[in-house]
Amino acid sequence: MPLSRQVQIACDIVNRGAARLAGTEAPQFKDNETTFEQLIERIQKTISHLNTFQPEQINGSEERTITLQMRDNTLSFQGMQFLLYFVLPNLYFHVTTAYDILRHCGVELGKRDFLGQI
Repeated sequence: MPLSRQVQIACDIVNRGAARLAGTEAPQFKDNETTFEQLIERIQKTISHLNTFQPEQINGSEERTITLQMRDNTLSFQGMQFLLYFVLPNLYFHVTTAYDILRHCGVELGKRDFLGQI
């Protein structure tokens, strides 16, 4: 999948993951971004959505049952397992893939760019 799709999926994973843990609906995006500016805007919208959650919406969701309908089957998790074994691995995979695509195309990125400011 191209860079744009990697960014879209990463944003969707965290938007939907946080919403499911909080028991709310996630925003729906059209997946029509074609420029860096549009991808940056999508990331900013995702961060804004995440900033709307209050700790009390997520606290206690460790035992909440989360059910996902996939193409061929249904997955069911407890909240903590959903976060640790579905949301985070998918997020890291797609962010890493986006990072690798950019590096392959000659963008000078390093480990600190991936990890952010420490």
